[in-house]
Amino acid sequence: MRSDRLGETFLPKRLALPIFASDALSSVAYAPDEIFLMLGLAGGAFVVTHSWQVALAVVFVMVVVVASYRQNVHAYPSGGGDYEVATVNLGPKAGLTVASALLVDYVLTVAVSISSGVQNAATAIPSLRGHEVQVAIGLVVLLTAMNLRGVRESGKAFAVPVYAFILGIVGMGLVGVFQAVTGTLGQAESAQYQLIPEPGHEEMVGIATAFLLLRAFSSGCAALTGVEAISNGVPAFQKPKSRNAATTLLMMGLLSITMLSTIIGLGRATDIKVAERPAEQLALNGQPVGEEYIAEHPQDTVLGQLAHAVFGNFTPGVIYVSIVTGLILILAANTAFNGFPVLGSILAKDGYLPRQLHTRGDRLAFSNGILILAAAAAALIVAYQAVVTSLIQLYIVGVFVSFTLSQSGMIRHWNRHLKTETDPKVRARMMRSRVINAVGAVMSGIVLLVVLITKFQAGARYAILAMAVLFFLMLGIRRHYRHVAEELKLDEDEAPMLPSRVHAIVLISKLHKPAMRAVAYARATRPTFLEAITVDVDPEDTEALRNEWARRDIPVPLKVLSSPYREITRPVIDYVRSLRTGNPRDVVIVYIPEYVLGRWYEQVLHNQSALRLKARLLFTPGVMVASVPWQLRSSEGHEDDEDVGRPVVGSVRRGPS
Repeated sequence: MRSDRLGETFLPKRLALPIFASDALSSVAYAPDEIFLMLGLAGGAFVVTHSWQVALAVVFVMVVVVASYRQNVHAYPSGGGDYEVATVNLGPKAGLTVASALLVDYVLTVAVSISSGVQNAATAIPSLRGHEVQVAIGLVVLLTAMNLRGVRESGKAFAVPVYAFILGIVGMGLVGVFQAVTGTLGQAESAQYQLIPEPGHEEMVGIATAFLLLRAFSSGCAALTGVEAISNGVPAFQKPKSRNAATTLLMMGLLSITMLSTIIGLGRATDIKVAERPAEQLALNGQPVGEEYIAEHPQDTVLGQLAHAVFGNFTPGVIYVSIVTGLILILAANTAFNGFPVLGSILAKDGYLPRQLHTRGDRLAFSNGILILAAAAAALIVAYQAVVTSLIQLYIVGVFVSFTLSQSGMIRHWNRHLKTETDPKVRARMMRSRVINAVGAVMSGIVLLVVLITKFQAGARYAILAMAVLFFLMLGIRRHYRHVAEELKLDEDEAPMLPSRVHAIVLISKLHKPAMRAVAYARATRPTFLEAITVDVDPEDTEALRNEWARRDIPVPLKVLSSPYREITRPVIDYVRSLRTGNPRDVVIVYIPEYVLGRWYEQVLHNQSALRLKARLLFTPGVMVASVPWQLRSSEGHEDDEDVGRPVVGSVRRGPS
């Protein structure tokens, strides 16, 4: 194919590769850490012996999942992703389970990616150590601001770091492989340490060994996160959308497999050691190194150690790999910032989340979803102090819940279409796709089971609890919207009916321009009865108001409500309720004069009594509330004095004075 056609055929619209694939590509940066960390619990020899088998198993799962999701993007190009697949084929409850899992996973993606990014960046910038939480929170705020500006701007900003990361890791891998072949590959700095295994490791046989291997495997499966993001983002691709999304998925899978395999292989060759508790589990000459030693010689990540071993004294290479790794891990959170608001919007449209999440901001981004995601991720970072080894235990449960249900749904999708399809070639293609999805469903289910068993006590239970809470919360929201819709539904013979009588009330505290406007507007509506009321909280002020009212000869009766405890709200509410009669067609309308302030800090200087009154009156049956605003000069479009507040000519029946 000619190179000038690549942009049209393969590169997705709005730089979708860096936007959607950054999560999966970046996951290979912390997946090796987790594999080495889990295997390191049993001692250094276990890491060397079994790390390649664990990596191979992870690669196999990745191949199966990528192949399965290529069927998804062809069958469901609308962008609903796993949620749509599960809902259409397995029912709303299954779709809601997938949605709950994905929402939790998106939050964890931001927390884990940014925390790990700060940890990797600290390899090149040691001054970051000890300030990880503050830096991570600052980065969450920065990413939030960028995404609130819209996908186009954020996509351009994220493209360069993604491609720089690919260049850095692939380049380091090529150099490292060349050095390994020529016998010039150095050893990692941590090769000098011995790993102190957990107590009782000598007796680790059978189930215990299998459990440790499975735990390392489940941790390594973090490299698969982000695969589902492409199926959620098919509409962002250029036409043909499905083919371009499938091609991007294939490219992402190949890159991830290549990177993960290279890092694991070179990590074994350079004898990298990683410990969950380095002060206790790393030893020199058979003795634990201790807290003071670790404070002076902090443990770097696998990629950081590998960069030092491969590039040796070539400092720019080490700095480049550390910085681009930190950037890609931080910017991988953009996948969640893109996916969470879109999924939230779809769920809001279906009635499972508040409708505000379906609203786009002025930059055409789902601003409410972005802000909720940022707040939840920031809370997790603070709660876990940006420690990746703690956060990672909550991770990937949601991913494999959605993987398993999505692939199971695809099997039913093909079964349904095979019943009506008669073309032999199409049927053969469908049957082949069904086999791929069936293998994907079985494999995803096995991995999910492994993750639940091996990580439940380590922290996965909290992720499961969050999914369950979200599931039932969304069911409750859906039930609420359904009940509201049923209550508001018109009967077949129902028609608009005029009220039999309208009793209008104008609330008066002082006689000023807003009050005069409210009186004029109330008279213009020609109600059956009209009166103004005030609450007697200060006898002198009340008497002055009465005198001024009479002096101006305002053609509306003024009624004074007593208030022994100088309270305003309760006397008004009691009086309004007393006007209600047994006739359901009678209406009481309360006009509340308000002046509008232009500056936020001016609000604290006013007691907001009108707001409290409106809040109470809205819950009173048969009562309507009308705000009559007066814009002060500090607000936009302030009022001109001319002709404002003049009496409106018209007759009205006076109520009791």
